[in-house]
Amino acid sequence: MKKLLISLTLVLAMLVVLTSCAKQPTQEMNDSKAAIDAVIADGGEKYAKDEVKALNDELTSANDEIKVQDGKFFKNYDKAKEILAKVKASADALKAEIPARKEKAKNDAIAALDAAKTAVSDAKALLAKAPKGKGTKADIEAMRADVAGLEAALTEAQGMIDSEDYIGATDKANGAKAKADEVAGMINEAIAKKK
Repeated sequence: MKKLLISLTLVLAMLVVLTSCAKQPTQEMNDSKAAIDAVIADGGEKYAKDEVKALNDELTSANDEIKVQDGKFFKNYDKAKEILAKVKASADALKAEIPARKEKAKNDAIAALDAAKTAVSDAKALLAKAPKGKGTKADIEAMRADVAGLEAALTEAQGMIDSEDYIGATDKANGAKAKADEVAGMINEAIAKKK
């Protein structure tokens, strides 16, 4: 009887040790969240949108794994800890990439603005050569208004670059360039018809 009591006590002691050893990875979860928040604070939502979404999805996966383990008698948070370690490492690596992505976006915006300025300038120069005659006055005035609107769009794009909205500035400049190319195409077509 004494041996049975000792064996039972040992089994109970082992059960207590096994169930109390597995603790939720709270610190790892907090570290991973903080790493993702740091990426977002540095502009990750703009310059690494898909990667930030993937990191948040992984964080949710780790949280789900923690909930599954919480429901078990013998808890094992190793898988959750592994996911959280991966999330934190990926977030830290992504945070290091953000300045380079931001610089590339800035350079792309400046290049797009320069191309748009050239296209608007070319359209403006062609507008001076547009054939004038009966029935073209209204068209020329409409194109002048378009060019004036494009110049305003270029100023707005420059303001966006100054306020570090590089993606918006690139879109605005590309739109202005496309419209300037369209105006130039209409003028060239009118010149060709006149000849």
